Amino acid sequence: MSKTLDALACLRRPRLLIRAARIGAEDYRRKPHLDRLLGAGASYGPGAALAQLMSLEAEQEELRNSGSANYGVARHVEILAAMMAEARLISHACPSYLASA
Repeated sequence: MSKTLDALACLRRPRLLIRAARIGAEDYRRKPHLDRLLGAGASYGPGAALAQLMSLEAEQEELRNSGSANYGVARHVEILAAMMAEARLISHACPSYLASA
């Protein structure tokens, strides 16, 4: 889990994407958002969900950088918002990790 959080901390994205995702993370509801992003019926712990979301976000970032017509800014923001919210869940569940980092 620590590698996942470290990788998340190293992400660099445009400010506008991050600002929009922060706003979206405030309204995050885990079950409906993860069902939409990862597939209905999927059952993930916060660490596993974050890893899957990071994989989806990497795909979106690649599409954005390539200028692909398949890139969707709304989907990218939704994934980033979910990543932020899942990281928050992890930080609340494992405060000892953050204190030692």
